[in-house]
Order: sequence, then C-alpha cells, then structure tokens
Amino acid sequence: MMNAIANGVAPKETLEDAIEELQLVSFQLGPEEYAIDILGVQEIIRMVEITHVPNAPHYVEGVVNLRGKVIPIINLRTHLGLPMAEYTKDTRIIVVEVGRLILGFIVDSVEEVMRLSQDLIEPPSSSGRGGAELYHRGVGRVDGRLLILLDLKLLFGLGAIC
Repeated sequence: MMNAIANGVAPKETLEDAIEELQLVSFQLGPEEYAIDILGVQEIIRMVEITHVPNAPHYVEGVVNLRGKVIPIINLRTHLGLPMAEYTKDTRIIVVEVGRLILGFIVDSVEEVMRLSQDLIEPPSSSGRGGAELYHRGVGRVDGRLLILLDLKLLFGLGAIC
C-alpha cells in the first residue's frame, strides 16, 4: 500500500471503509422520514391495482402480479400503527427481498438514495412498550433532520406475515 501511495496511485477502499458507510433508500410515511438498506431493495414501482386476499393479516393489502411473480403487498402505515392516508401520485411500492421472501410495501413517497456514515447513527432507544423500536436499527442524523433506519429482517421476518 505504501508503494501505491508513493507511485501516485490512490489505494482502493478497504473493507473497513465500506462497512463504515451504509447506502440507503429514504422514504416518507406522514411527516417522518425512514430509510432501508439499498441492498434489500429490488425495485421501486408506482402504485398498481392490488388484489385483496381474504383473511390476510390487517396490514397485508393483498397481492400484485409483478412480471409473472405474485408478491404480497404490505401497508407499512398499518404495520407500524400509523394512521391511514390517501394514495397520491407520489405513493410508491418498494419491492424488497427479505431472506427468500419477496414482498412490496407501500410508502407515501420515495425521497432519495444516500450514503450515511455509521458514526451518524444512534442506536435504537427502548421505550419498553414494544413499539417501533422493535423494527429499527437506529436513527440517523442527515443535514439537520432525523432518519429512522428500519431493519427489514425485523420488520418483515417470516413470522411477522404468516
């Protein structure tokens, strides 16, 4: 590595540097901004017609056919205990892969793809009442605003939607 610097060649990013920074997709649910790790995101689509499924859990809106695959669609507002809202032109479905399960969840709008340093993330606080802290991995500080980082494995664990 010393030779690379001496020869004017910048060293490649080390594994430690890569771990220090997360790449996230941020989205809105009401007034709050949330984010998930981009590695779990397959795609982001506009709202489509959802086929309702009888006897599904209250937060499952139904299913959609996405390029030949039938995937469940979760109403993230309902799943997190937030009040319902009308869908708008900005409403999106974020399609994610959690383990071997592919599903989509509805958000008010998708904001941006960003990088966030680990040192800007505070660990989740526990209210002791079984609230949203069960689903998030921390709160990030970005340009004077707070960003709730959701953990897809906790949020959409196989036991959560069966």
